[in-house]
Amino acid sequence: MTRTITRSENRTNGSQQNDFLVIENLVKAFPKPDGGQVVILNGVDLKIGEQEYISVIGHSGCGKSTMLRIIAGLDKPTSGLVTLEGKAIRKPGSDRMMVFQSYALLPWLTVRGNIRLAVDEVLKNASNTEKVNLVNEHLAMVNLTAAADRYPDEISGGMKQRVGIARALITRPKMLLMDEPFGALDALTKRKLQTQVLEIWESHRQAVMMITHDVDEAIYMSDRIILMTNGPEATIGEILDVPFPHPRDRHAIQESKEYNDLRLHALDFLERYQ
Repeated sequence: MTRTITRSENRTNGSQQNDFLVIENLVKAFPKPDGGQVVILNGVDLKIGEQEYISVIGHSGCGKSTMLRIIAGLDKPTSGLVTLEGKAIRKPGSDRMMVFQSYALLPWLTVRGNIRLAVDEVLKNASNTEKVNLVNEHLAMVNLTAAADRYPDEISGGMKQRVGIARALITRPKMLLMDEPFGALDALTKRKLQTQVLEIWESHRQAVMMITHDVDEAIYMSDRIILMTNGPEATIGEILDVPFPHPRDRHAIQESKEYNDLRLHALDFLERYQ
């Protein structure tokens, strides 16, 4: 049974009240060579608000990325239902965009070209001027204007990930899905990009689900943290409310007792399932 740990009182944020994305009794199983099946996710239930930032944490093999792919429409549940604004998710759509850990950039296109690709695919009726202006706006948003005409092999890992983020945001999706977006970055770049992504989200709010292994990252960025039990047959073990209001000051919240209590609780949960 899922346990919700609420560390703040009287939360009335509208994003918490809306059943924007609803996961009901989600089960995902894969066939085995002997004719049986292995159940990866077993009975996942979750509701996410339309402006809520959610992080999902769990050990490898607990089905975090599988759940994200099902929400993206890239995979199908074995049973159960996932709905967005009351409509069942059955395939990929521009209302849900993904940011991958591996960057997923086309090497023959410039930074500008990789971002423009999403615009051309989704905003087919926009004029060229509108598309150019939109690309320029998002280049500036992720501080890549000066690198707009460089190719992927000419920029750093942090810059590549910013391209992926701009490409995901430019179509104005209703939900952003991020699969360990900072996992491949060095510690300094990771911290800078975490802050930048959070600032972008705070000024252009939407639903976000982020997969991470980093407890500190989850507390700093999220409204709630979903703690998954181990796989196979993983499910949600606990849900932690993060009490800090936005915008956030990383140093200020890390010095608080609430932060450390929340961090220790999450780490204790993960150690119990190690």
